[in-house]
Amino acid sequence: MKKLLSLLLIGAAFLVTSAQAADDSIVLPTIEGKKLHVKGTDNGLDFQEYRGRVVFLEFWGTHCPPCLISIPNYIKLKKKFKDKLAIVAIEVQDTPADKLKKFAEAKGINYDVVPYRDAYSFVNYVGKRAGWKGSIPFLLILDKSGNVVTMQVGLLNEKALEGIVEKLSEMPATPTKKAESNNSKPVEK
Repeated sequence: MKKLLSLLLIGAAFLVTSAQAADDSIVLPTIEGKKLHVKGTDNGLDFQEYRGRVVFLEFWGTHCPPCLISIPNYIKLKKKFKDKLAIVAIEVQDTPADKLKKFAEAKGINYDVVPYRDAYSFVNYVGKRAGWKGSIPFLLILDKSGNVVTMQVGLLNEKALEGIVEKLSEMPATPTKKAESNNSKPVEK
C-alpha cells in the first residue's frame, strides 16, 4: 500500500510540474509567483513573456561557488539593460522554494529564479537538446527571437556578457512561428 501511495504521489508531482498550457508551452513558476511560459522551437526556446528581449537562461546552484560569483554580475546587467534583457535562473541543486526565496532576497537578486522542483521536466528537456551533462553554471544565451546563440559551461565575465547583450540588442528580431506551423517543438512531458 505504501508503494502504491508513493507511486501515486510521484506521478501526481510529475503531472503538476510538467503541466503544459493549451499552447504546448510549459509553465515555470518563479519564486515570486510569476508564471513563465516557454516552448521549444527549432533553434531555441520561446519565452512568451520575454519575446523581443535577449534571454539568459542559467542553470545554477546555491552551493556552487562559480554560480555565486555570477549573481552580482547578473544583478548589474539586469539593472543596466532593464527591458532589453531577461534572466531566468533555474536552481538545480534542489533548494526548497522557501529557502531559495530567502536566499534570493538576501543576495538582492532582481531577475527570475525558478526552483528545480517546479522545473525538472524542463531541465531534462533542455539537457537533452543541448547535450548538457549537469555541470553548473550552465548558461544558454538566446537572441531576441529565442534562438540559442551561446551555450557556456562555467563563468563568462561581466564585460563579455555586457558585450553580448549590446550586440544582440542591436540586431532585429525575426518573427517566431506559432506551434501550428510545425516549426516549434513543444516541451516534452
